[in-house]
Amino acid sequence: MPLSKSYKAEPAFATLGEGFGDEVEAADFPRHTLRYRNDHAAAEVGLDSLSDEEWVAHCARFEQLPDNLATPIAQRYHGHQFQVYNPDIGDGRGFLFAQMRDKTGRLMDLGTKGSGRTPHSRSGDGRLTLKGGVREIMASEMLEALGTYTSRTFSIVETGESLMRGDEPSPTRSAVMVRLTHGNIRIGTFQRHAYFSDTDQLNTLVRYCLKYYYDTEINGSDADRALAFLGMVMERVAAQAADLMAAGFVHGVLNTDNINITGEIFDFGPWRFLPHMELGFTAAYFDERGLYAYGRQPDALHWNIYQLGGALADICEEQALKDVLEPFPKVYLSALRAKLFARMGVKPKDDKRDDALLTAVNNFMLREKFPYERFFFDWFGGGQSERRAAKSPEATRYEADAELKAAITSYEPARPNALNHPYFSGVPCTMLIEELEDIWSHIAERDDWQPLNDKIAAIRQMGDALAR
Repeated sequence: MPLSKSYKAEPAFATLGEGFGDEVEAADFPRHTLRYRNDHAAAEVGLDSLSDEEWVAHCARFEQLPDNLATPIAQRYHGHQFQVYNPDIGDGRGFLFAQMRDKTGRLMDLGTKGSGRTPHSRSGDGRLTLKGGVREIMASEMLEALGTYTSRTFSIVETGESLMRGDEPSPTRSAVMVRLTHGNIRIGTFQRHAYFSDTDQLNTLVRYCLKYYYDTEINGSDADRALAFLGMVMERVAAQAADLMAAGFVHGVLNTDNINITGEIFDFGPWRFLPHMELGFTAAYFDERGLYAYGRQPDALHWNIYQLGGALADICEEQALKDVLEPFPKVYLSALRAKLFARMGVKPKDDKRDDALLTAVNNFMLREKFPYERFFFDWFGGGQSERRAAKSPEATRYEADAELKAAITSYEPARPNALNHPYFSGVPCTMLIEELEDIWSHIAERDDWQPLNDKIAAIRQMGDALAR
């Protein structure tokens, strides 16, 4: 079947030259059972017209897409993992295998997880559990529906192997995943070249990222380009911090090798959505210090962006780097205000009253340990939802906080017709760990994929309602 006319291959990574990745081969899997294909995302890059057989050929056997990368590339990078520098990492179970423009002109990358061993695999087997793939579907679908800037799970193909893992019942089923991202270049990519004091490679990487992911070229010196680039990434990462907080999402592993230079949320590990407002809530059982707890995520990303600045220190003066990074807290708070008002579906008024509203909401949710999604569901549209909120299971708690109720009912809806959507006549859509485990149990015990499909449909209905 011919590809859509909107398919525009652009294997830009090859223009970087040597030193940025290693050509690899995909694993030869014993079975290829298509479990999930994201046709919505595929339509954006002209791949939605593929038949299922063709889809598996490209997204599980990794046959070359037309005019694209001839050989998959495992990228080289270092990174701070829980703020400890590790020079012994890289793409250990994934690779980049295609790049193309989407309908808006952005350069998009198709990368994998679970596609086999690479030179960076160390003792790992290069595989992904099927449950890990299902987890990534749920995280990316929910985040997209909530309006965050996130990568999308593009494809899951079950591969017929039995894997042994210490963090889930084993042997467990295997899969190979493809994710669609606006860039796979990470903060850790820059750290690797800084580690070797290779300023030529650093400058090449800066020019590549400016051209292909920020659609700009900066005239002037290498330092001018690097500082301009750092400022752009700083703004994107500050916005990412706001996305995480407004979505009530705990990423779990905000290491510098998991933060890309476009500010997308990606590379999901032991994630969680908040069951209720709790600043100390953590996602990873191994995060014993709570370094990446919900309330510490902005600080973690602030720290990470300083590591990018440090990687550019051989190009730029230290004070100039600090000056570029200094606005991070202000940029983050501005982005967070905008995100929270979007979540509440109300029109901002002025900074003083808006801050008072957000303070009242924050204090109420913290004090009451309030169900996170329930609040935004009940009060979407502000004063327009007063009668609807009065029928909520949590109505008595709203009534007991006169300050909160007065503050939020004084706000007008940003989209008055949004509440006509069927979503708001039901219950809030959540993606809590108990729900995920229930979905997985149906797959693991009975190979029943209907609960997963139903949940995806419910999440997308919420996304449609919030975007109206």
